[in-house]
Amino acid sequence: MSLLSVEDAHTYYGESHVLEGVSMDIEEGEVVALVGRNGVGKTTTLRTILQLNPPRRGSVRFRGTELVGKGTHEVAEMGIGWIPEERRIFTQLTVEENVRVAVPKGNDVDDALAVAFETFPALEEHRDREAGNLSGGQQQMLALARGLVGDNEILLVDEPSEGLAPLIVEAVAEALAEAATDTTILLVEQNLPLALDLADRFYVLDNGRVVESGDSNDVSMDDERLRRYLSA
Repeated sequence: MSLLSVEDAHTYYGESHVLEGVSMDIEEGEVVALVGRNGVGKTTTLRTILQLNPPRRGSVRFRGTELVGKGTHEVAEMGIGWIPEERRIFTQLTVEENVRVAVPKGNDVDDALAVAFETFPALEEHRDREAGNLSGGQQQMLALARGLVGDNEILLVDEPSEGLAPLIVEAVAEALAEAATDTTILLVEQNLPLALDLADRFYVLDNGRVVESGDSNDVSMDDERLRRYLSA
């Protein structure tokens, strides 16, 4: 049984049919990349899993339990974390306060802070600074840190390198690789070299459908299977 399974998911925005039968499986302990051009349904797939946009038809199961029909808060409580593209940090709280509120009840807050600051030393330098005053790269680090301390079984990570400078992208990649040693990850990422470097497997979406999939080690940037669906 897969950790997370999406089967024949059909998701709409109003009358717009965005996902047209998406199916995928994520096994425990792996990193899976979901790639494709803008507007093909990658973020909608994450929102479908989280039940922010439940499918009108199809199934989403986590450890065999059907998620369709559950509230998003119930999905989160089951151990499915989300790091959205827009980050959604608390801008009026300090860096440390942002991390503290992400720690599940009963977990050691000091241990969580140590993990966050060891992973992102730059955040420790600004631990007392309001998050809204951080740079975009620092805010992305904070969003990732919050996900890492959330004690999730799987992290859904949406475009973590979007708009970041190369040095920050490198730090984000290292953090995701470190997180992957303990947490299963479903990664939506436009940076294909980064996605293939981090992921064990990949799915390619096009027009709301999975059109290719495979092991990351079996493809390259020049692979026709990817180029035909990822080129502008």
